Amino acid sequence: MNTESYRCVYTGGCGEITEKKSRFIATVHPVSCEEDALAFIEQTKKKYWDARHNCSAYVIGANNELSRCSDDGEPAKTAGRPMLDVLLSEGIHDAAVVVTRYFGGVLLGTGGLVRAYQAAVKAGLAASAVIEKSFGRHLTITTSYTDFGKLQYIAASEKIPLLSTEYTDTVTVTLFVTGKEEALLTQKLTEATNARAAIVAGEESFFAVLDGKLLLFPH
Repeated sequence: MNTESYRCVYTGGCGEITEKKSRFIATVHPVSCEEDALAFIEQTKKKYWDARHNCSAYVIGANNELSRCSDDGEPAKTAGRPMLDVLLSEGIHDAAVVVTRYFGGVLLGTGGLVRAYQAAVKAGLAASAVIEKSFGRHLTITTSYTDFGKLQYIAASEKIPLLSTEYTDTVTVTLFVTGKEEALLTQKLTEATNARAAIVAGEESFFAVLDGKLLLFPH
């Protein structure tokens, strides 16, 4: 896989909107393969078995290698495709969404349905934890207390979070960086400290930072 970073759903959520008395409930779930997506869709349909429609869409793969959608009885291209378009426009990968509609007795028309289903998906995504998953490397950097301020400044200017800091007779910092960030950080830190900072590269992995915490993913 040559994709350095992409957005995906870490934990799913549920959002709801009401349009002319019809309820639209969007359930979002992370998936890693089509079997996961189909199982999630079936499970959601069973949960909302009494609903008029359970429309669905999913995208799988860092490059959207697989995408599918279903109108589930709604007029063609008024539900599934608009839902899929939201996932694609938001740059979401490896996710499935089901929008459940409880009919309120008022027809919405083609345009109204499209807007309602898209708004429901956005509400579902807003209730989910969406992360930026990047491919990078673990770095351990050891500096003097004097040079630590320079490292902090460089990392902050490049928006690279310091994941942990250990203070002894020196300062040891750990962080995860993409390939581009590693090259830039190494160059700037070497210049700023006259090569005094010791940089040790560790294993490569997909990673994300959520609420200040490092998340690691197999690749």
